[in-house]
Amino acid sequence: MNSHAQPTPAVAVKGLEKRYGSLQALSGVSLEVEPGTLFGLLGQNGAGKTTLIKILLGLVAPTGGRASLLGQPVGGLAARREVGYLPEDHRLPDYHTAPSLLDFYGALQGLTRRERQARIPPLLEMLGLKGREKLRIRGYSKGMKQRLGLAQALLHRPRVLFLDEPTDGIDPVGRKEIRDVLLEEQRSGVTVFINSHLLGEVEQLCDRVAIMRRGHLLVSGTVAELTHIKPSWLVGFDSSPADLCWEACQLEPARPGLWRVHLDSPGPDGLDRFLAEAQSRGLRLRHLEAERATLEDLYLALATHDRQAP
Repeated sequence: MNSHAQPTPAVAVKGLEKRYGSLQALSGVSLEVEPGTLFGLLGQNGAGKTTLIKILLGLVAPTGGRASLLGQPVGGLAARREVGYLPEDHRLPDYHTAPSLLDFYGALQGLTRRERQARIPPLLEMLGLKGREKLRIRGYSKGMKQRLGLAQALLHRPRVLFLDEPTDGIDPVGRKEIRDVLLEEQRSGVTVFINSHLLGEVEQLCDRVAIMRRGHLLVSGTVAELTHIKPSWLVGFDSSPADLCWEACQLEPARPGLWRVHLDSPGPDGLDRFLAEAQSRGLRLRHLEAERATLEDLYLALATHDRQAP
């Protein structure tokens, strides 16, 4: 047995095509997601994200290409048993309480009564729903419904989790709690596939990201690979450096106490010259940070160009 064999991808897509009449929803999409990855899928409305997820869930048949989950063809029983799913616009039967709803879904998922009784209470506690066991879902806020939707997706301990806007309607504290839940799932080996418009949250949470546009996969990689260092620095001194400027340097306020420095020579030599000049004027350095592009920068750049990115 080869101990160095690559693990079977949790998600594998090759040349995936999907056409709805004259509409080409997916155009030759290929990607792989390794097990235990927090993967973010980004793109504007109509980019093809929902179509891709529906194909991976076996809800829609592709026009061409191949797709598999954990080495099994998508749509088959073996693949479906390993998948948890939280759709964006889920509708939970509101006459249920949280325990009765999860008990019902757990039975559909093949969990025994004993398994359901053991799984449901800690799951409700983990997602901040403990103490609301007698409240019917019709009395839930949007954020509580979202938490319960995530609970049903996690109920049968899936190996691949598809989440469509998982923190929609949830306050900042709740978003932090859900991020912690997803990180814990990742540590246990679960692959989490997130479709979200919250770019900052995706950047903070995900290991790898892909951006789609008009049915094409434009870029895919780690957050570090897709963002890059800008030719500018954030600096802070013990006093204002407003007059610290020359023809090869531009200085502008960035945020309280910090200034943004643009250098014609952004490498070490240009920075060393700037810092030496500051020191010669009696300025004491308190903060120095290379600015990085964000996923939002990349996303907006791709969204505003008609051509595909390389």
